[in-house]
Amino acid sequence: MKAIDIAKPIPSITTGDSVTAAIHQMTDANLPGVVVVDDEGRPLTVIPGTQVLKMAVLNAYHDDPALVRTIDEESADVFAHDCNARAVGECLPDKIAKAATARSDATLLEVATIMLRGRSPLVAVVDKDKKLVGAVTLTALLGTMAPDTQPA
Repeated sequence: MKAIDIAKPIPSITTGDSVTAAIHQMTDANLPGVVVVDDEGRPLTVIPGTQVLKMAVLNAYHDDPALVRTIDEESADVFAHDCNARAVGECLPDKIAKAATARSDATLLEVATIMLRGRSPLVAVVDKDKKLVGAVTLTALLGTMAPDTQPA
């Protein structure tokens, strides 16, 4: 079985898209992360869902639990409402991680090792021109590994 056999078409985002768009891409497609592409449709990086969440939470709250406890419940429930004002590119580190990518003809073992090395629950699948054609999720990959019958 090849990567393309279990890859699903996915939406992608660019560095100019809002953090809100990234959140919508993840939640609408039920993905564990998002793929950021360049203007040519080539993956720049894969952002796991926890890092998308990090983009939604203002930096001041990341390392200060005391500050977070001072926020009332009503305000805490809408902490991410200003995500539309921030672009994904503004939230990325200066040195972004290389995109977890696999060729469409990569074996599932290759995809698994790419996930492991990149600590990414999502691997972008690319064609011969390195353009995004889909993605393999951790869940889809594990689904190919699980036996057909459950132990009693």
